[in-house]
Amino acid sequence: MTANAMNVITPAVGRMASAVSRLTGHGGSAFPGLVAERIDPGFLARTLSRLPYGVVLVSGTNGKTTTTRMIATMLEDLGLRVFTNPTGSNFTRGVASALVGAVGPIGRLSADIAVLELDEAYAVRFVAQIRPRYSVLLNVLRDQLDRFGEIDHTADLLGAVASATTGAVVLNREDPRIASLASRASDGVDVRYFGLEKGLRALFPSDDDMHDDDLGESSSTTCGAVPSTDHADAIRADVTLASVGDHRATFIVDGRESSTDVRLEGVYNLYNAAAALAAVRAVLRSVPSEGKGPHPTDEDVVRALSGVTPAFGRGESIDVDGTSVELLLVKNPMGFRLSLASFPPQDHDTMIAICDEYADGRDMSWLWDVDFRSLVGSGVDMVSGTRAWDMALRLEYDDVPVGSVDTDLESAVERFVRFDPETPKHIYCTYTAMLRVRSALAKVASVAQVGVGR
Repeated sequence: MTANAMNVITPAVGRMASAVSRLTGHGGSAFPGLVAERIDPGFLARTLSRLPYGVVLVSGTNGKTTTTRMIATMLEDLGLRVFTNPTGSNFTRGVASALVGAVGPIGRLSADIAVLELDEAYAVRFVAQIRPRYSVLLNVLRDQLDRFGEIDHTADLLGAVASATTGAVVLNREDPRIASLASRASDGVDVRYFGLEKGLRALFPSDDDMHDDDLGESSSTTCGAVPSTDHADAIRADVTLASVGDHRATFIVDGRESSTDVRLEGVYNLYNAAAALAAVRAVLRSVPSEGKGPHPTDEDVVRALSGVTPAFGRGESIDVDGTSVELLLVKNPMGFRLSLASFPPQDHDTMIAICDEYADGRDMSWLWDVDFRSLVGSGVDMVSGTRAWDMALRLEYDDVPVGSVDTDLESAVERFVRFDPETPKHIYCTYTAMLRVRSALAKVASVAQVGVGR
């Protein structure tokens, strides 16, 4: 069968699979993509290869969904038509599912550029099919060790993405394993960095910083020598996060300071914003201004950041009968530490929901690397999820009082949001727990559809 015929048939079959999935209650956001991949293995590459400005691939341990959302929203605000995978389904079949719903009747995608987040392992599968024009590599942390093995293996996976990138690679200057991937970029590929001012570095420890006792003063990786964080200043950053305030951030962009209001929650999202700004600047270098009005300035790019809202489950606030319920995704020690630091528990009720499905990683031993003592005074009102009792035990070791433990997550969510209705709430949850929490909240409140923009 010809490619033109498959351009029509594959999306139609995929949309049919999506409809059947919704009617039967089976499958998930990636199911139509799984069907599309089975019947037409070339669908993904064939469709994306037609985009005038190619693909921006975002990967790393922390921050993929938020950074992808920021890049996509900012590029749209600056005049480009953007295709993205906004559900957080970051396997290749998740991207294929999003494509199934986005292409037109003859298999054409009405977009100038794609901005895609991909799981570290599936990013390697993706670049084997289509080489991204831009890649944004955020960080490497010990996460889902049952899937990825040692941290150096995860870095090597991201190194394969850097090697496949054809236009520009954006790297985290502060993460030594990520910074070292510059050596994996092909000749002629632009290498750009984002980073932090010295005063903020203590807020964002690298994996080595959190495991000094195990790793010693130096180490090496399969990607090459790991530079000490002391050497970060020797690397010139395209964009640097300089200071953070109450919903305000200051960046140094190409040596010039620029400040903006932000709607994002949590200091870690402002670090992701530095990555997004560097990526958008890299893209705009290759976009001609003809026909699209004046070419955006750096001030325009920073200003575009001010309209970006949190990605679903990443500091997302849901109104339940006038009470704010904030969802905070946690999936590794540093992410949990930063969330606890960014969202003080005082004057809030707290719930922690821990699940151990495949998308979460089955090994929950990383919870023992999180310091929960900031919750001692306020306590945790509800602990739930498939690993609720493991979480409750961990809290007990830090002398954190626990109000209730309920392994029935949906029931626990309803009880928690109805308890003490005047008090705002925080729900810390792993990925699959977050999806279930959002579904449970949708029964009692208006929960926004997942998507790019506002």
